[in-house]
Amino acid sequence: MNEPFRGAKLMLFAGRQLLVLRRDRIAEIDWPGYLDFPGGLREPGETPEVCVLRETREELGLALEPAGLTVAHRREGPKGIEWFFALHGPARLAEAVVMGDEGESWLAMPPNDFVAAEDAIPHFRRILRDYLFGLGVAG
Repeated sequence: MNEPFRGAKLMLFAGRQLLVLRRDRIAEIDWPGYLDFPGGLREPGETPEVCVLRETREELGLALEPAGLTVAHRREGPKGIEWFFALHGPARLAEAVVMGDEGESWLAMPPNDFVAAEDAIPHFRRILRDYLFGLGVAG
């Protein structure tokens, strides 16, 4: 993971729920109004892990430990490499969420609902589906 990358996203599980964000509805961003994973663009000098943990802290107010991260996917998108991680925490993790200033709202939802949601970022739906399949969970 020492190669240049654009950003990182986190499939964050609180017990059986997936914590996601509803993106802002502004034209200047990709996928306005869609359901999204926490995460975002890297800052200079960051590793993918540092990037995704910083972004999750900024967006959901959660200070997570890097030891809990699992690499789930590496995507070569049109704007560069994106890393996707998974972290499985206890259900009470959702009680600690403090919404930051990016996104309209946050939601806790069953992971398969995200996979099926027409208003979730399409390639994120596929990445989550494949991750769940790898765990032996229907996706």
